[in-house]
Amino acid sequence: MASKELEQNVEKALDEIRPFLQSDGGDISLLSIEDDKLVRVKLLGACVGCSVNQMTLKSGVEMTIKKYAPQIEQVINVQE
Repeated sequence: MASKELEQNVEKALDEIRPFLQSDGGDISLLSIEDDKLVRVKLLGACVGCSVNQMTLKSGVEMTIKKYAPQIEQVINVQE
């Protein structure tokens, strides 16, 4: 289980990026933080079928999360 501070930092990062995703009809939710270095998220709405979602995930979401929580090594999108 991730520390409360780490979780709050990751949520802050998602709050920063969320308006950009929502402006395109999408959203993102935090599923889990594992070993304080792997973040699992779920892209929602228009982001699900978007062809650039992997780029968004790496260059946008992962970069923003690392700004708030430098110990995070990877962000992955979980598809159901």
